[in-house]
Amino acid sequence: MSRIPFGQPVEPCASHDKWVLLDTLTRAANSFGLNHRTLTVLRALLTFYPERALPNVPGVAVVFPSNRTLSQRLNGMPESTLRRHLATLVRCGIVSRQDSANRKRFARFGGLAFGFDLSPLVRLADEVFKAASDEHLRQQEIDALRARIAATRMRLIEGDLLPVDHPLIEDSRRILRRKVDAETLRAVLEPLENHVDNARKIHAPAEEMSAIDSENERHIQSTNKAESVSKEPDTRNQEAVALDQVLGTCKEYKSFFPEAPKDWSGLIRVAQMLYPMMGIDRTTFEDARHRIGSHGASVAVLCILEKLSDIRKPGAYLRGLSKRAVQGQLNLRGMVKSLERPELSADNLV
Repeated sequence: MSRIPFGQPVEPCASHDKWVLLDTLTRAANSFGLNHRTLTVLRALLTFYPERALPNVPGVAVVFPSNRTLSQRLNGMPESTLRRHLATLVRCGIVSRQDSANRKRFARFGGLAFGFDLSPLVRLADEVFKAASDEHLRQQEIDALRARIAATRMRLIEGDLLPVDHPLIEDSRRILRRKVDAETLRAVLEPLENHVDNARKIHAPAEEMSAIDSENERHIQSTNKAESVSKEPDTRNQEAVALDQVLGTCKEYKSFFPEAPKDWSGLIRVAQMLYPMMGIDRTTFEDARHRIGSHGASVAVLCILEKLSDIRKPGAYLRGLSKRAVQGQLNLRGMVKSLERPELSADNLV
């Protein structure tokens, strides 16, 4: 393949790393209607451009391999298939054709080149990066919904709230084996969570906190009977919990989200994705947010996750913490500190 300096820019121009663009486009492939074989053809085209930095000036980044040469680089892809994928790339505006009179691809000295212009990919860079970001968020939502369906389904089965052959259980089992969109998953999740919520309302008076006694002592501060008890949530201690202290003490969340949240908003998002995986229903978490606050509910979720093996019913446990908050008995800072050493009594939470 000739590497004569045809069409090289005389003045500096905007450019992007061609492999970064390709990797980003791969993540955003659904948004552009591309499949993996079309992306493979694009990768082959990029290999014919000698530089990593791909310029955005029309007519500068032109490559001119013949179909036979492209087919050989693609391990013998049939030329009919190759032409179809090339047409898709042109139709999507990722590459453009610069055809000669006889549709042959070649270059001449003096800046004349006929073939495939790769510069449209650079001009689409902002759109490609945004689409990849949107796709990442969409996939995160889908993963969280799938986790909530699995957790809610298991709760219904283990709690004998629905038989294994119930249509809701069967539908959720089948949907988890398929690749579906977020809207379909929400349609499956809603009746499952409604069934759990209805069952919880029926059995709520009899349900108690379910951690072992030692864990109840560690997580919930006992109140001196001589002290007055406020009817409103006491947020003084909740606000005193530092983000660094929470992240430095609670480590289990890293099994699901290795990158530490940078601020409270990030921690809240992590908690919102964690609680359904732990078997906590949406109503319980939202009630905790109302009673403890978004920060406090998120801290509580991370603390419960640390001791999840000792807590039989995380949802009931979180409801107990919410009730303590209303009574002014909840000390989140003490709850976090109690996780720093394995053997601490309730005295340490005061």
